[in-house]
Parts: sequence; structure tokens; C-alpha cells
Amino acid sequence: MVITLIVASAFFMENLDATIIVTAVPQMAESFGVTATRMSLGVTAYMLAVAALIPASGWMADRIGGRDLFVAAIGVFTLASIACGLAPSFPTFIAARIVQGAAAAMMSPVGRVVVLRNAEKKDMLRALSTLVWPALFAPVLGPPLGGWITSAATWRWIFYVNVPLGLIGMAMVMAFVPNQKMEERPPFDTVGFLLMAAALALLTYGLDLVGARETNSFVAGLGLIGAAALVGWRALRHAERTPNPVVRLDALKVKTFFVSSLSGGLISRAAISATPFILPLMFQLGYGLSPVASGSLLLIYMLANLLMKTVTTPLLRRFGIRNILIVNGLIASAAIAACSLVSPGAPILFNGSILLAAGASRSMQLTAVTMVTFADVTAEQRTPASVLFSLAQQIGMGMGVAVGALMLNSSEMLRHAPMLGLFDFRLALVLAGVLSALAVIPYSGLAKDAGDELAGRKAS
Repeated sequence: MVITLIVASAFFMENLDATIIVTAVPQMAESFGVTATRMSLGVTAYMLAVAALIPASGWMADRIGGRDLFVAAIGVFTLASIACGLAPSFPTFIAARIVQGAAAAMMSPVGRVVVLRNAEKKDMLRALSTLVWPALFAPVLGPPLGGWITSAATWRWIFYVNVPLGLIGMAMVMAFVPNQKMEERPPFDTVGFLLMAAALALLTYGLDLVGARETNSFVAGLGLIGAAALVGWRALRHAERTPNPVVRLDALKVKTFFVSSLSGGLISRAAISATPFILPLMFQLGYGLSPVASGSLLLIYMLANLLMKTVTTPLLRRFGIRNILIVNGLIASAAIAACSLVSPGAPILFNGSILLAAGASRSMQLTAVTMVTFADVTAEQRTPASVLFSLAQQIGMGMGVAVGALMLNSSEMLRHAPMLGLFDFRLALVLAGVLSALAVIPYSGLAKDAGDELAGRKAS
């Protein structure tokens, strides 16, 4: 359990850094003498580096060893954080963010492999459940925390806070995590890596442009997504024909892994990720709330995520992962749609109940999806499966923002309105709920006892 907590803490630092600068963008732009729009490249560059380099993480973990690579990744991430805080110019800052993203790309899949290799199957439910919480809390906590740090000190302290966390993390990893590496060392698939990296970079940047809420950016984003599909298809063809591909696709033949990481899981992550993107915009642009008031409502949403973690494991053991995915999936869908009814003029109990339901069901669904992902994956498949799962997570989160922006833009355009209005946000949340419900279809195709062994239930 100690290893799991160490890895989860590193994940939290990585996930937090992806979103914490969002609210500090205006101050950073002023500091570097660029526009706020230009400054958003700091977020995009980080995400691009993460997406492009994740495919190489599995090969490097087998080659160098999980512990050594994990420590190195945390070390580089920490140094890059210092470089971000000290950056004297905009180009220097972007370069440091790219290095930071490259290190983060090694942390997620490698850290997950470290946990999977050191946890017995009976302990995997608790271990994987612990690894979910950084993805639940960091995206919601990041923006308000970044705003608070910027107000209390300067935006540079957003990056300096990573230094003590990184140093403690490195010491803990060296003390408690064994270094495991593969005896067989296949050659690196350079062609496959370049194809996969190009496809993921195009897709990530395309999704970012689609979410920019500008006509020219939207068209360019669709073009990049189309190009990513073509390059991705070529990368998959190459992986099928190459003896030692950069990412093995064997795990995709396992139904539980395919459904939870690609079909149902991708839809769930997109719908769930769209919610924390749409909600703060609705509070501030639709109702005119201040960032502080908006953040207070989102804290209720985050608190529900935290409270739900205390009962997630007992519920999964009592009802089974498949049943939870179906029933809670419908509850989560209804809760997302119900968020459209949240209003500053409504009773606190009414708003709080909806946000608590949305946050709690979101937490349960993401945890259940993660559990069933590795239920039937063999020990030999865990490293490539972890890489594929990290890729699916990255794509799902990017799709969530893009889908949210697409729904808002489409509603605004169909109304022939000059700007976004309250109706657009409400409609987008309802549509996000409908999208979430579609994921229940592939979940229903899972075996009734899917993940039962992992959850500690008796076989049917």
C-alpha cells in the first residue's frame, strides 16, 4: 500500500500541473509581455509532450527498470518546474513546459506498472482505487489553487511548490520501490514511435483548437483530428506487422480492457471531463458569479468525489463491477444533465444535492472503469496495457473539453446569438448526460462476473 500511495502522490503532482496555470494565465501573459491567448500555449505544449512521449514509456521501463525511470521522471519534472518558475522569457517557459510534459509522460504509465507488478490480485482493487483519486481531484482543484497562489504570492510559486514534493517523492521511491526490468531487451521501434507520437500530437492539438471557441481554430482543429486519424491508422498497421512494436496491442483483444479503455471508457471519460469544463463557465458567464463564488460551488462537486472514495470498494464488492458500471452509469448521466438546473437563486440544499450526486457518481464510475480495465490482463500484458490505458485517459480528457466546447458553440450558432448564454450551457450539460448514458451500451456487453475476482467477490 505504501508503494501505491507514493505513486498516487506523484500522479497528483502531475495531474495538478496540467491545469493549475489556467487561472494564472493573465498574470503570466503580462509578465512575459504576450497575449492571454498566446499564453495558453503553456497548457497545450505540456499536453502535447505528454501525449507524444507516452508510447515510449513502456519500452523505457522494461529497459531501464520501473523504479529508476520513475525516479528519473520525478527528478526531471521537478527541475523543469524550477525552470518554469525562473523562466525569464516566453520561449524559455514553453521549452521548460515541454520538458515537464515529457517527464510526466514517463510518470503515469510507469508508475501504474510499478503498482501492478508489486500488488497481488487480491490487493489490486484497493491499489487501483487509490490511483484514481489524482485524476478525480486534480483537474477540479488545480484552477482555484492556481488562482489562490497567484493572488497570495506570484504565479512563479505555482511551480516552486513542486520542489519539496518532488524531492520527498524521489526519496520515498528509492526507499520502498524495487527496481524491476525485463531480461529480454528488444530494439526500439523508432518508426512506430514517430508515427504514434505524430498521431497523438496532432489529435491533442486538434482537440485543443476545437475547444478554443473560435471559428478558424475550430476548422483547423477538425483538419488536424482528421490527419491524426490517418497517421494513427498507419501507426496501427505498422504495429500489427512489426515483431517488436513500441506499444503492443495484445491487451485490446481482452474484452474487459477494450470496453473500459476504448469503447465505453472513452465515452465515459469524455462526458465526465466535459462537466467540470462547462460548469465553471456556466457559473461565471451564464450567471455572472465571481471566480471565488464559482470555485465554492465546484468545491461541493470535489468534496463528493472525496467522500465517495470511502464507500467505493465495499459497493464494488457488494454489487459487482458490471452492475455498478450500468446502474451508476445511468445515475451519473442523470446527475450530469441535472447540473443544468443548478442556479445561484435556487435553495442551497437543491444545488448541493445535485452537485454532490454528480461528483459522487463521477468518482464511482471512473473508479469502476479503472478496476475492470486490468481485471483480465495477464502479467505479461500489464506494461503495454498501462501505456494504452494512459493514452486512452489522455485522449478521453482532451475529448471532454473539445466535446463541451463543440456543444456550446453549436448551440450558440443555431440560436444566431452574439455570445454564449445560459441556454447554451444548460443544453450542453443535458447533451453531456446523454453522451454519458451511451457508454452503458458497451458496459452491458461485459460478462456478469467481469472483474469479480479483482473485487473480491465469489465467482458466479
